[in-house]
Amino acid sequence: MKLIWRLTFRISFALSLLLAGWAVFFYVAVIDEVNDEADDALEEYSERIIRRHLGGEPLPAADDGTTTIYSVVGVDAAYADHYGPERYSDDEAYIPALDNEAPVRVLKTIFRDAEGRYFELTAATPTIEKEDLQEAVFNWVVILYLSLLLSVVFIGGWVLWRSLRPLYVLLKWLDAYTVGGRNAPLDNPTRVTEFRKLTDAARRSAERTERLFEEQKQFIGNASHEMQTPLAVCRNRLEMVAADPDLPERQLGEVLSVLQTLESLTRLNRTLLLLSKIDNGQFPESEEVCLNDVLESHLEAYAEIYGHRGISLRVERQGRMRCAMNGSLAEMLVTNLLKNAYVHNRPGGSIFIRITDRSLMFANTGDPLPFDRADLFKRFRQGGRREDSTGLGLALAESICKRYGMEITYAYADGEHRFTVSRP
Repeated sequence: MKLIWRLTFRISFALSLLLAGWAVFFYVAVIDEVNDEADDALEEYSERIIRRHLGGEPLPAADDGTTTIYSVVGVDAAYADHYGPERYSDDEAYIPALDNEAPVRVLKTIFRDAEGRYFELTAATPTIEKEDLQEAVFNWVVILYLSLLLSVVFIGGWVLWRSLRPLYVLLKWLDAYTVGGRNAPLDNPTRVTEFRKLTDAARRSAERTERLFEEQKQFIGNASHEMQTPLAVCRNRLEMVAADPDLPERQLGEVLSVLQTLESLTRLNRTLLLLSKIDNGQFPESEEVCLNDVLESHLEAYAEIYGHRGISLRVERQGRMRCAMNGSLAEMLVTNLLKNAYVHNRPGGSIFIRITDRSLMFANTGDPLPFDRADLFKRFRQGGRREDSTGLGLALAESICKRYGMEITYAYADGEHRFTVSRP
């Protein structure tokens, strides 16, 4: 969930609780005020009735036209002691002036005359319909809540979006940022101090990363280049030693083993140097290359090299894939994927190649990956240790694809590893 909507949801939830509490408070306050007004009127009316009753004056007629009704009944001392002098309640009663039953506020007062007799005066006056009041309060609270909610969603959302816009600009730039790639400059003007500091920190971090990346590429390139000559010298000297007819057989075996190790090291060094050159853009020459022709020129050779494994090959040609790229890198891309399909296949397995105008797919039988597929294109990642493998073939293929704006993807389905190179 986006930050804007999370904030909007939380504000709306807080407002709903606030409005619910306000509605309860408002209802209680209104009812209390209505009851106070009714109680004051009843107290005044009761005092008049009691004074007239104790003074022997005639009491008002029950049908005197007023909406306040009363009754006076005699009670015993036990009843008077039990209920106390006054008590209020809400009830319904028939009002002659209204000719209808209505909700009333009732005051019952106990008093005693000069002879010690106890009487109970019951006075009632109409009051508001509390159920109607509850409904009105509820309806207006709902209307107020919806109005505030819409205001929060639209006005608050707009204010939050305007306030958080620098953050989203920064996130978009970071999402599109690629180390060593052609990245757009970070243009994120803002008056908010925190966002300005965050933007400056992101810019400094990107500059530091680019600097370290360039230093790393330069180091790998320089180291690989400087190692070429010593490795070649060592190989030549060992080959001279191995050519000595007086060299004992046991020592000859050790020399050949060292030569094989040097060969692997030389191949690894050349591949690292090649990766460094690709990353540094040292293959500027580009031409229109047809990957169909590159593939056809190597199919027969690889079938012969790995013929002892009994792997069947099937090619489906649905189009001609042409790309503007360096011819040598195009050949490396195709041969690396073709070799990978043979090397990581099972004996008696199969290879299926499909090429269209925009994609080239290699599918080979094999067991599932013994590691996370996210690590497949990382350098030196291998499914199993192989003497003739440097662990850089797929990393090299991915680097070539990125260099020319193509994409290489992997999938495993129906017992097959599938690598697809596609161009936009």
